[in-house]
Amino acid sequence: MKADIHSFESLAALDGDGIRYAVFFTGCPLRCVCCHNPDTWHVSGREIESKALYEKLRRYKPYFKNGGGVTFSGGEPLLNAAYINEVNEYLKADGINYVLDTSGSVPLIDDVKTAIDGASLIILDIKFPNREMYEKYAHGDFNRFLSFAQYLSDTQKRVWYRTVIIPEVNDSMDMIKQYAELVSRWEKPEKYELLAFHTMGFYKYDSLGIENPLKGIPPMDKGKLAELQAKLDEII
Repeated sequence: MKADIHSFESLAALDGDGIRYAVFFTGCPLRCVCCHNPDTWHVSGREIESKALYEKLRRYKPYFKNGGGVTFSGGEPLLNAAYINEVNEYLKADGINYVLDTSGSVPLIDDVKTAIDGASLIILDIKFPNREMYEKYAHGDFNRFLSFAQYLSDTQKRVWYRTVIIPEVNDSMDMIKQYAELVSRWEKPEKYELLAFHTMGFYKYDSLGIENPLKGIPPMDKGKLAELQAKLDEII
């Protein structure tokens, strides 16, 4: 089986436990206004066989200490759930774990459930806390996301939550309370991290000829982000 791979990042340290090797797939069902990688939305033509990807990944096994391993990201990696499951057959036999960095925006078909079940950790990107904002700013199906998050809770997966905080969009204390109320439905995550919106990917919109819906919005103030994080930690 083949899948379209956008890029790789070796020795990644923020995408799960320990040192990791990150694989970024192309393709995403969302069109988030804060996306800093619009170049992952469409296929690149860099198809790689599952066995060939495994051979690439296994070379980094000596670095996978303290729980390290592979992280599948994107785009949305679970658009390639069947492929990930095939790669995992090789990884599992070699004692290498994988993490899924996902938006939870895909239907819970059997291949997706298998990929979730096989992961050592799920990093779930919580875009927006209600249907109106989710549809407006992520252009996705909020019910689909809720079902995905509920499945993680029901199966008691290890989960980290992440949310990008955007000035003038979701950077208020009231919004933080809405996020906290949403996640209170599910098993408590190991951590919930707020990430600062930045403008480093703006040039990609220009180079791809894509309209940038947040053009003119400044990067998120780190001091205010810290205040919002402290409030979220206090609530949950």
